[in-house]
Amino acid sequence: MERSFLSEGKTAQPSSAVQTIPEKERMIHHPSSSLELEMPVEFLKSWITPVSHFFVRNHLEEPSISPGAEWHLTVAGEVKKPITLNLPHLAGMARHSITAVLECAGNGRAFYQPQTPGSPWGRGAVGNAHFSGPRLRDILLRAGLKATARHVMFRGLDQASGETPPFIRSIPIEKALDEDTLVATHMNDAPLTTHHGFPARALVPGWIGASWCKWLTEIRVLDKEFEGEFMREAYRVPCQPVPPGTLASAGNTRALTELSTKSIIAGPAPGATVKTGAVTIHGAAWTSDAEITAVDISTDAGVTWKAAELEGDPVRYAWRLWSYTWKDAEPGDHIIMSRAMDSRGRRQPPVATWNPGGYLYHAIDQITIHVRTQAEGAG
Repeated sequence: MERSFLSEGKTAQPSSAVQTIPEKERMIHHPSSSLELEMPVEFLKSWITPVSHFFVRNHLEEPSISPGAEWHLTVAGEVKKPITLNLPHLAGMARHSITAVLECAGNGRAFYQPQTPGSPWGRGAVGNAHFSGPRLRDILLRAGLKATARHVMFRGLDQASGETPPFIRSIPIEKALDEDTLVATHMNDAPLTTHHGFPARALVPGWIGASWCKWLTEIRVLDKEFEGEFMREAYRVPCQPVPPGTLASAGNTRALTELSTKSIIAGPAPGATVKTGAVTIHGAAWTSDAEITAVDISTDAGVTWKAAELEGDPVRYAWRLWSYTWKDAEPGDHIIMSRAMDSRGRRQPPVATWNPGGYLYHAIDQITIHVRTQAEGAG
């Protein structure tokens, strides 16, 4: 039977139980067989996303690893000298820091038409944080790479149940050796929390979140791309566009890697009612390994566009905050839009190319708001 590439590799049945997590109690919970928490978009108010507001996407059951527990990371495969590391070993290596966007490949899936299976993420399965840890390159070079090294596989300690396969992904050796690809142990200058991969996770900047494997326990160098379910079946898109609502054959797909160029509107909130006069519109924009060079805003459903103000200097792999003051907002309903451009000439499109997995939605963002009349304001 031909696989359809519709799912993210999950075979367990969703659960309707909502987990109570004090530090993340205001997040949007997507009922699933594993923990999935989305950041409400109105929480996007700062360049660095607080850990308490950072989305969570698990594929399997979280492992229970206490800070004092014995933990090891093995490095084997196409290496000259397999090694085993622990947290003190990682702490003793040179630390590299990077601020980067982490985005689930399914972020925005809810906006695809026709709808696709998978968690109905809105805009908030994304965040921007400061990560640090040793370079993956330094770890690999310590083990010594053989000439046959082509891909680097990550395996975590998350628990599979029933027939669900372990969550294992691999990345090409070129990306593994990039100076900004890390084995991260810290997030926002504190040790990783359990939900975000304690004690160590892969950090693959500019690439989809599925590549950033959490709770690392094994790094294996391979002579080819890993062929497990989460590479062969999930996180793939058609090599050529397919008609919406149709499937892609196994021979016509490719593995997802880089993020798309994208902007989202964080405020006003969709459906909000605002006063006449000046209205501040704000949000964030990001891309893969380029720089966001412009964000344009339309307050008339795309008829005209004006440049938003970009905040701060561009930082590779990080998002760019932006804002626009709409000075002459008149009463009525209005469609607000945002579109981003990057230094590689990529522009956020009016329509995202549909795919069976609902991945990498990046169409021009839009919301509808209501500007109230004086009579409405008087209540």
